[in-house]
Amino acid sequence: MKWYARAAEQGHAKAQYHLGLAYSNGRGVKQSFKTALNWYTKSSEQGYPKAQYHLGLIYANGEGVPENDKIAVNLYIKAAEQGFAMAQYHLGVIYSQGKDVSKNDKTAANWYTLAAEQGNANAQYNLGIMYRKGAGVPQNDKTAVHWYAKAAEQGHAKAQYHLGLSYSYGQGVPQNDKTAVKWYAKAAAQGLAGAQNSLGGMYQDGDGVLEDDNTAVKWYTKSAEQGDADGQLYLGIMYFGALSDTRRAYMWLKLSSYNGNEKAGEITNIVAKEMTPADISKAQDMSSRCLESNYTDC
Repeated sequence: MKWYARAAEQGHAKAQYHLGLAYSNGRGVKQSFKTALNWYTKSSEQGYPKAQYHLGLIYANGEGVPENDKIAVNLYIKAAEQGFAMAQYHLGVIYSQGKDVSKNDKTAANWYTLAAEQGNANAQYNLGIMYRKGAGVPQNDKTAVHWYAKAAEQGHAKAQYHLGLSYSYGQGVPQNDKTAVKWYAKAAAQGLAGAQNSLGGMYQDGDGVLEDDNTAVKWYTKSAEQGDADGQLYLGIMYFGALSDTRRAYMWLKLSSYNGNEKAGEITNIVAKEMTPADISKAQDMSSRCLESNYTDC
């Protein structure tokens, strides 16, 4: 650290940036956003893009300075115009959401493209979404799949999931259930609830894999235990049908309804007609315990 400090004092922009980073993260020194601000500013004034980006983050988050989104955006732009991919991606998010700037999907897509072409997985995924929706770019499923695949190959879970959806529905690629299962599985293994639900559905219906209710329940359970209302719905339906356990069916459907799934409420009423008052009371206790334990005691 002393070498960074010496070089920074002598005006070395990269050293000033690294010293700012150390103070910002409290790595090797006591954390101090004000000191980080000082060194990021010195480096930024010399045009060092990483410092400009991190200085922008400090202003955006109000760390050691009053929060100022306009200054943050201007700093991101300076870094992005020098080709810094993270700043380009961040600007894409800002223009896509209309956060502190006028919402502009075309500008967002331009920044995402610059970052995506440098291999930024988040930008690749977001750009894929924009092509899928036709937001700021002409709608093009093939191009969407191209960018999903780029991000998915880097392990981006949401991109893997959307690539799976593309293969499931034949959007931008020939329909292929086996390939869909492959990508759902990769995203599901990373804990993405939507992918876990889709993978469960593939096993439940025998699409691209051998039909296996137990494996379907396994993946629905992983989603349900994250509090995902859809996963809870599907799991409740499985318990009501294939597994013939009305108490657990009622429990999961009740939780799904609690979490906003309107369809679950309708099915809960159907399940309740097959239960005794004592069973319903027990199932209600089970759902309360499950919810209070944050899904660790279900």
